Amino acid sequence: MRAVTILGARSDIAMACAHVFAAEGDQVTLAARQVETLQNAARDLELRHGGTVSLREFDVLDDTGLAAFVDGAEVPDVVISAVGLLGDQTADERNVEAAARVMRSNFEGPALVLGAYANAMEARGSGVIVGISSVAGDRGRATNYIYGSAKAGFTAFLSGLRNRLAGRGVHVVTVKPGFVATKMTEHLDLPEKLTAAPEEVAQAVLKAVEKRRDVIYVRAIWRLVMGIIRLIPERVFKKLSI
Repeated sequence: MRAVTILGARSDIAMACAHVFAAEGDQVTLAARQVETLQNAARDLELRHGGTVSLREFDVLDDTGLAAFVDGAEVPDVVISAVGLLGDQTADERNVEAAARVMRSNFEGPALVLGAYANAMEARGSGVIVGISSVAGDRGRATNYIYGSAKAGFTAFLSGLRNRLAGRGVHVVTVKPGFVATKMTEHLDLPEKLTAAPEEVAQAVLKAVEKRRDVIYVRAIWRLVMGIIRLIPERVFKKLSI
């Protein structure tokens, strides 16, 4: 039985991960803002899968409290960051505060808290860190470069962290889901063949943890799609609206 902490537990992907790991017999901790509102979800997990589900208050934007949050409980075997904020590119590019919130929610906050977990796991000599990033970070695009640039930073952070911890008993997994049908994206018209369900992402996360994968695209087609997008020359790319 593993101890699994899920950060940003209010999201659809996070809850799907909670069900997948609880079904494996793992002890799950849900961490989120206003975590008391997740009491019913926690009881549902316990009834469906057995075991005990714990709740912890967590605010990824409270950078002064992140170290205390990590120090405030036993270090888990697995920590999953499912924190994210899509934002609205058109509005955010004209609003500094809104843009900063997107950037901090997708990069700064998750990177800082996972960095603290990394130190604790390194000292213990074991652990798995999972960061849910995005294919949006593979190349900056006009339609989502604020969100995408934050995810690019998070992806680079996870890569460096994985390199630093190699051979020290701690493994770091980068997850790139592509489109996911969640509450965050329900206003978007998403292509079916490129869109995963939260449960599909959760199963991919579980598999990546157990097989010690480094970087995974939840749907393999995204590796091809983003590979092509990265190869488009800049002089051509800047004329596209993608």
